[in-house]
Amino acid sequence: MKLHKISLALLLGLGMLSACSSKLDVENPNQQTTNNFGNTVADLEECVIAAYNHTRMEGTYARVGYNIDVCRGDEAWNSSQVWYMPFDDLNEPFTDEIGMWSYRDWYYTINVCNFILYKAQTITASEQLNRIMGQALFLRGLAYYNLAGYYQNPPVVTNYEAYQSLETLYSSSSSYDAVLEQSENDFEEAISLLPSRDTGGEWAKGRATCGAAAGYYARVLMQRHKFGEALVVLKDLLSSADGGNQKYGAYQLMANYGDNFREGSEYENNAESLYEVQFLDYGTQGTDDEWTPVNTSPNATQGSAIESNFAPGDFGGWADISAAPWLYQLFKAERTTAGKLDPRLYWTIGTYEPDWEDFEYGNVCYQSKMTATTFVATNNANGGLPIAKWTNLRTGLYNKVVTGLHDGINLRLMRYSDVLLRAAECENEVNGPTQQAINWINTVRARAGLAGLQLADFAGNADKLFEQIANVERPKEFGCEFGRGFDLIRWGFFYSADRLQQLKEHGTFRRSADKTRIKEAVRYQDIATDSELKSSYDSYSPGHEFLPIFQGLLNENNKLSGNSANYDTDNSADFSARGWTIHPVVNL
Repeated sequence: MKLHKISLALLLGLGMLSACSSKLDVENPNQQTTNNFGNTVADLEECVIAAYNHTRMEGTYARVGYNIDVCRGDEAWNSSQVWYMPFDDLNEPFTDEIGMWSYRDWYYTINVCNFILYKAQTITASEQLNRIMGQALFLRGLAYYNLAGYYQNPPVVTNYEAYQSLETLYSSSSSYDAVLEQSENDFEEAISLLPSRDTGGEWAKGRATCGAAAGYYARVLMQRHKFGEALVVLKDLLSSADGGNQKYGAYQLMANYGDNFREGSEYENNAESLYEVQFLDYGTQGTDDEWTPVNTSPNATQGSAIESNFAPGDFGGWADISAAPWLYQLFKAERTTAGKLDPRLYWTIGTYEPDWEDFEYGNVCYQSKMTATTFVATNNANGGLPIAKWTNLRTGLYNKVVTGLHDGINLRLMRYSDVLLRAAECENEVNGPTQQAINWINTVRARAGLAGLQLADFAGNADKLFEQIANVERPKEFGCEFGRGFDLIRWGFFYSADRLQQLKEHGTFRRSADKTRIKEAVRYQDIATDSELKSSYDSYSPGHEFLPIFQGLLNENNKLSGNSANYDTDNSADFSARGWTIHPVVNL
């Protein structure tokens, strides 16, 4: 389902209109208010579409809201050294409005969802209404999951009726736990109201399902180290072939990893996808790159700008974000049982490799043939390994990127491979290394053609298996995708000296106009003697794993408090006080 946009941002911002005199009031049917709209199931169906649309805004998943977390992770770096630099360096100032865009746009989403849930109370119960409410709960839970992961302590606002006046508009900050608790509750309730993808129709083609809600419910539980509870949910998502209960619909890995990163109905909303953001395919979009929060233009493109940020400058891209040399070397370190490179490298990083001559679309970069002497850098001034994910760099759909909101590839936010690897991680946390955990990991490895892991290599060593999951299996499967920054926070990597040092090593990159050097391995220890080398994490200071609350918001709302990034507060003591484990670095 490609959800067409019906923005209710203005509609939901209107107050009740009343006459100033005794003259006849005439209601304008083209300028509805929250008083006369939302009173029928049909109205609320339109509101649901508006809520989905708000997840495709600048600050949610259309550009900045997605890419901030890509930069925050150790798998990518800001090759333009301009636009995303404060997020990559983890020193975003509280005076920078860009850091507020995700905050702004997720609260637009929450506002629409709160409106739906408020109005639903006055409508006769039905299966259709349950599904409407389930989608609103899912999207609100998604919003709070993102807000907690970025801003730590944003306000929890759930009662639409309570903020219809200026006196009650502003809310106080909530705790990190309270925000995630709300997200947990929303996902858990959504599970009971939504159908599975097996229902078919729109529910198999882009709407939130009980499977999507269950997957995110498990994610939030893991963010709070509730591994035992999360494991139960994940097992209910697993197929019977993987020892699960398949309670929330049928999911499986696609035989071809690349099918998760192509656009078109034959690839999108596939059997591996639990949830994805819907964008219009190339050639079917509008022409208006409208970046405003309300996004009301009927000619809006309805694509994302992820490709524009990732694509090399030589092919029309903005050349903002590149894959980390560490990730490239990680891929190169292990070959398949057939002696070939891991096929996931092909879809993750856009380099020439001899192995790709007869693989998929071959050694192609936007219809240009790559050779052994071809070195395509992301940024012409600073170099960088081009990211292939969420782009048509490999597919040859066009020869040059049209920058802006034109990327038509649906963002698969949660895939079945994530369920498998999360189940393995939870099993390891609860029971230590087991054959079951190894089996789930090997299911993902087998798709890539890699040899299976052996339990004997990890027996009795939960730290070692965690290292394998966190710094081998997950980076190869999800490299340069949204979510790595969330993982680093829940793993406590910012709160341990050896883990922070590891991040500095992973985050080391070379800034050079010499394109022949983009594939070189780099070492953190050489930064002192090589001026071209830099590590994003060298500028990290405690508390700045989160984005600060924008000062403009603090000025407008005196009930709002800053977070650890505003006050340079070290969160390590709080992490430890909860009894949460930070696994030590293990050499594999």
